Amino acid sequence: MKITKPKDWEIKDRVYILNNEAAPVALVVASKHSRRKPLLWFDEESGMQRELRYATNQNSPIVDEQMGQSTLGHIVFRNGQLNVKKENQSLQLLLSLYHPKRDIVYSEFQPQVIADNQVDWIELEIEALNLAQSLEIDAAEAILRVEQGSKVSKMSSKEVKRDILVYARNYPQAFLELAQDDNVQLRNIGVKAVEAGIIKLADNNRTFKWASNGRKLFTVPFEEQPYSALAAWFKTDEGVEVFNAIEKKLN
Repeated sequence: MKITKPKDWEIKDRVYILNNEAAPVALVVASKHSRRKPLLWFDEESGMQRELRYATNQNSPIVDEQMGQSTLGHIVFRNGQLNVKKENQSLQLLLSLYHPKRDIVYSEFQPQVIADNQVDWIELEIEALNLAQSLEIDAAEAILRVEQGSKVSKMSSKEVKRDILVYARNYPQAFLELAQDDNVQLRNIGVKAVEAGIIKLADNNRTFKWASNGRKLFTVPFEEQPYSALAAWFKTDEGVEVFNAIEKKLN
Protein backbone atom coordinates (compact mmCIF):
# COMPACT_ATOMS: atom_id res chain seq x y z
CA MET A 1 0.00 0.00 0.00
CA LYS A 2 1.36 3.40 -1.01
CA ILE A 3 1.69 5.88 1.85
CA THR A 4 0.98 9.52 1.03
CA LYS A 5 3.93 11.70 2.07
CA PRO A 6 6.37 14.18 0.48
CA LYS A 7 9.39 12.84 -1.39
CA ASP A 8 11.70 14.78 0.91
CA TRP A 9 10.11 13.44 4.10
CA GLU A 10 12.91 12.77 6.60
CA ILE A 11 12.90 9.79 8.95
CA LYS A 12 13.86 11.19 12.35
CA ASP A 13 12.62 11.73 15.90
CA ARG A 14 10.28 14.71 16.13
CA VAL A 15 9.05 16.99 18.91
CA TYR A 16 5.74 18.85 18.94
CA ILE A 17 4.92 21.74 21.28
CA LEU A 18 1.68 23.49 22.18
CA ASN A 19 1.40 27.06 20.91
CA ASN A 20 -0.23 28.29 24.10
CA GLU A 21 2.47 29.40 26.55
CA ALA A 22 0.24 28.51 29.50
CA ALA A 23 0.19 24.82 28.55
CA PRO A 24 -2.00 22.46 30.60
CA VAL A 25 -0.53 19.43 32.34
CA ALA A 26 -2.17 17.23 29.71
CA LEU A 27 -4.00 18.03 26.47
CA VAL A 28 -5.67 15.46 24.24
CA VAL A 29 -5.74 16.18 20.50
CA ALA A 30 -8.33 14.49 18.29
CA SER A 31 -7.04 11.20 16.89
CA LYS A 32 -10.06 9.98 14.89
CA HIS A 33 -12.84 11.41 12.76
CA SER A 34 -16.32 11.97 14.16
CA ARG A 35 -19.34 14.08 13.33
CA ARG A 36 -18.72 16.28 16.37
CA LYS A 37 -14.95 16.55 15.79
CA PRO A 38 -14.15 16.13 12.10
CA LEU A 39 -10.64 14.88 11.33
CA LEU A 40 -10.23 15.26 7.60
CA TRP A 41 -7.50 16.25 5.17
CA PHE A 42 -8.19 17.73 1.74
CA ASP A 43 -6.02 16.01 -0.86
CA GLU A 44 -5.53 18.60 -3.60
CA GLU A 45 -4.11 16.01 -5.99
CA SER A 46 -7.27 13.90 -5.91
CA GLY A 47 -9.62 16.77 -5.03
CA MET A 48 -11.11 14.71 -2.19
CA GLN A 49 -11.52 14.93 1.57
CA ARG A 50 -9.72 12.00 3.19
CA GLU A 51 -10.52 10.70 6.64
CA LEU A 52 -7.73 10.62 9.22
CA ARG A 53 -7.19 8.26 12.14
CA TYR A 54 -4.22 7.52 14.40
CA ALA A 55 -3.82 3.75 14.74
CA THR A 56 -0.77 2.35 16.51
CA ASN A 57 -0.61 -0.69 14.22
CA GLN A 58 -0.79 1.22 10.92
CA ASN A 59 1.90 2.93 8.87
CA SER A 60 -0.36 5.69 7.55
CA PRO A 61 -2.79 8.05 9.31
CA ILE A 62 -5.05 8.16 6.24
CA VAL A 63 -7.92 5.71 6.70
CA ASP A 64 -8.13 4.58 3.07
CA GLU A 65 -4.45 3.61 3.25
CA GLN A 66 -4.89 1.47 6.37
CA MET A 67 -5.35 -2.29 6.15
CA GLY A 68 -7.06 -4.76 8.44
CA GLN A 69 -8.25 -4.01 11.93
CA SER A 70 -6.88 -0.83 13.49
CA THR A 71 -5.78 -0.31 17.07
CA LEU A 72 -6.70 3.25 17.92
CA GLY A 73 -4.19 5.40 19.76
CA HIS A 74 -4.47 8.59 21.78
CA ILE A 75 -2.56 11.82 21.12
CA VAL A 76 -1.67 13.39 24.46
CA PHE A 77 0.56 16.42 25.03
CA ARG A 78 2.06 16.43 28.51
CA ASN A 79 3.41 19.66 29.97
CA GLY A 80 3.05 21.27 26.56
CA GLN A 81 5.13 18.75 24.63
CA LEU A 82 4.87 15.47 22.73
CA ASN A 83 7.93 13.46 21.68
CA VAL A 84 7.40 11.05 18.79
CA LYS A 85 10.10 8.54 17.88
CA LYS A 86 11.03 7.93 14.24
CA GLU A 87 9.53 4.44 14.44
CA ASN A 88 6.04 5.94 14.86
CA GLN A 89 5.67 7.24 11.32
CA SER A 90 1.88 7.18 11.35
CA LEU A 91 1.67 9.66 14.22
CA GLN A 92 4.46 11.82 12.82
CA LEU A 93 2.78 12.07 9.44
CA LEU A 94 -0.54 12.92 11.05
CA LEU A 95 0.91 15.65 13.27
CA SER A 96 3.41 17.12 10.81
CA LEU A 97 1.35 17.08 7.62
CA TYR A 98 -2.35 16.39 7.93
CA HIS A 99 -3.88 17.27 11.28
CA PRO A 100 -6.22 20.31 11.06
CA LYS A 101 -4.92 21.61 14.42
CA ARG A 102 -1.33 21.80 13.13
CA ASP A 103 0.11 25.32 13.61
CA ILE A 104 -3.07 26.28 15.49
CA VAL A 105 -3.02 24.24 18.68
CA TYR A 106 0.53 22.88 18.30
CA SER A 107 3.59 23.15 16.05
CA GLU A 108 6.50 20.93 15.21
CA PHE A 109 9.63 22.09 17.01
CA GLN A 110 12.16 22.86 14.29
CA PRO A 111 15.43 24.35 15.61
CA GLN A 112 16.67 25.16 12.11
CA VAL A 113 13.56 27.17 11.27
CA ILE A 114 13.73 28.96 14.62
CA ALA A 115 17.40 29.81 14.02
CA ASP A 116 16.63 31.08 10.52
CA ASN A 117 13.84 33.30 11.86
CA GLN A 118 16.05 34.63 14.63
CA VAL A 119 18.85 35.45 12.17
CA ASP A 120 16.36 37.23 9.89
CA TRP A 121 15.09 39.27 12.84
CA ILE A 122 18.58 40.19 14.03
CA GLU A 123 19.59 41.25 10.51
CA LEU A 124 16.42 43.36 10.28
CA GLU A 125 17.27 44.99 13.63
CA ILE A 126 20.79 45.79 12.44
CA GLU A 127 19.49 47.30 9.20
CA ALA A 128 16.98 49.42 11.11
CA LEU A 129 19.50 50.56 13.71
CA ASN A 130 22.08 51.49 11.07
CA LEU A 131 19.50 53.58 9.24
CA ALA A 132 18.26 55.17 12.47
CA GLN A 133 21.83 56.06 13.41
CA SER A 134 22.36 57.83 10.09
CA LEU A 135 19.12 59.86 10.08
CA GLU A 136 19.16 63.62 10.32
CA ILE A 137 17.23 64.95 13.32
CA ASP A 138 14.39 66.30 11.17
CA ALA A 139 13.86 62.89 9.55
CA ALA A 140 14.00 61.10 12.92
CA GLU A 141 11.55 63.62 14.35
CA ALA A 142 9.13 63.01 11.47
CA ILE A 143 9.08 59.26 12.12
CA LEU A 144 8.74 59.66 15.88
CA ARG A 145 5.88 62.10 15.42
CA VAL A 146 3.81 59.33 13.83
CA GLU A 147 4.19 57.30 17.02
CA GLN A 148 4.42 59.93 19.75
CA GLY A 149 2.53 62.92 18.39
CA SER A 150 3.20 66.57 19.16
CA LYS A 151 5.29 65.91 22.26
CA VAL A 152 8.22 65.32 19.91
CA SER A 153 8.43 69.09 19.40
CA LYS A 154 9.44 69.51 23.05
CA MET A 155 12.19 66.86 22.94
CA SER A 156 15.89 67.64 22.75
CA SER A 157 18.01 66.29 19.88
CA LYS A 158 19.47 63.65 22.18
CA GLU A 159 16.01 62.53 23.25
CA VAL A 160 14.90 62.27 19.63
CA LYS A 161 18.03 60.28 18.76
CA ARG A 162 17.53 57.95 21.72
CA ASP A 163 13.86 57.32 21.01
CA ILE A 164 14.36 56.70 17.30
CA LEU A 165 17.06 54.12 18.05
CA VAL A 166 14.83 52.40 20.63
CA TYR A 167 11.91 52.40 18.17
CA ALA A 168 14.11 50.99 15.37
CA ARG A 169 15.37 48.22 17.68
CA ASN A 170 11.94 47.24 18.99
CA TYR A 171 9.94 47.63 15.75
CA PRO A 172 12.46 47.32 12.91
CA GLN A 173 9.95 46.46 10.17
CA ALA A 174 7.60 49.32 11.03
CA PHE A 175 10.53 51.72 11.34
CA LEU A 176 11.94 50.80 7.93
CA GLU A 177 8.53 51.22 6.30
CA LEU A 178 8.09 54.68 7.85
CA ALA A 179 11.64 55.69 6.92
CA GLN A 180 10.91 54.88 3.27
CA ASP A 181 7.51 56.63 3.23
CA ASP A 182 7.89 60.18 1.90
CA ASN A 183 4.41 61.02 3.23
CA VAL A 184 5.87 60.83 6.74
CA GLN A 185 8.19 63.74 5.99
CA LEU A 186 5.40 65.74 4.33
CA ARG A 187 3.09 65.07 7.26
CA ASN A 188 5.79 66.30 9.63
CA ILE A 189 6.10 69.56 7.70
CA GLY A 190 2.35 70.04 8.06
CA VAL A 191 2.42 69.49 11.81
CA LYS A 192 5.40 71.83 12.24
CA ALA A 193 3.66 74.49 10.15
CA VAL A 194 0.63 74.37 12.45
CA GLU A 195 2.82 74.46 15.55
CA ALA A 196 4.74 77.43 14.13
CA GLY A 197 1.51 79.32 13.42
CA ILE A 198 1.99 79.36 9.65
CA ILE A 199 -1.19 77.44 8.91
CA LYS A 200 -4.04 76.36 11.15
CA LEU A 201 -6.46 73.45 11.30
CA ALA A 202 -9.99 74.74 11.77
CA ASP A 203 -13.66 73.78 11.42
CA ASN A 204 -13.50 70.70 13.67
CA ASN A 205 -10.21 69.58 12.12
CA ARG A 206 -11.68 69.52 8.60
CA THR A 207 -10.04 72.58 7.00
CA PHE A 208 -6.47 73.88 6.70
CA LYS A 209 -6.12 77.67 6.39
CA TRP A 210 -3.37 80.27 6.30
CA ALA A 211 -3.04 81.48 9.87
CA SER A 212 -2.25 85.06 8.78
CA ASN A 213 -5.44 85.78 6.84
CA GLY A 214 -7.71 82.75 7.32
CA ARG A 215 -7.78 81.91 3.61
CA LYS A 216 -8.75 78.28 3.02
CA LEU A 217 -6.04 76.00 1.65
CA PHE A 218 -7.48 72.51 1.74
CA THR A 219 -10.54 70.63 2.96
CA VAL A 220 -9.84 67.26 4.57
CA PRO A 221 -11.83 64.45 2.90
CA PHE A 222 -14.39 62.74 5.11
CA GLU A 223 -12.99 60.00 7.41
CA GLU A 224 -9.35 60.80 6.55
CA GLN A 225 -6.71 61.74 9.11
CA PRO A 226 -6.05 65.50 8.65
CA TYR A 227 -2.25 65.46 8.46
CA SER A 228 -2.11 62.33 6.30
CA ALA A 229 -4.58 63.96 3.88
CA LEU A 230 -2.52 67.17 3.92
CA ALA A 231 0.64 65.21 3.10
CA ALA A 232 -1.06 63.69 0.06
CA TRP A 233 -2.38 67.12 -0.99
CA PHE A 234 1.15 68.56 -0.85
CA LYS A 235 1.93 66.33 -3.86
CA THR A 236 -0.74 67.91 -6.04
CA ASP A 237 -0.07 70.86 -8.38
CA GLU A 238 -1.88 73.24 -6.04
CA GLY A 239 -0.47 71.72 -2.88
CA VAL A 240 3.18 71.76 -3.94
CA GLU A 241 3.12 75.57 -4.21
CA VAL A 242 1.77 75.84 -0.67
CA PHE A 243 4.33 73.28 0.53
CA ASN A 244 7.21 75.29 -0.95
CA ALA A 245 5.89 78.46 0.68
CA ILE A 246 5.61 76.72 4.06
CA GLU A 247 9.14 75.32 3.81
CA LYS A 248 10.52 78.79 3.17
CA LYS A 249 8.71 80.16 6.22
CA LEU A 250 9.91 77.27 8.42
CA ASN A 251 13.51 77.74 7.32
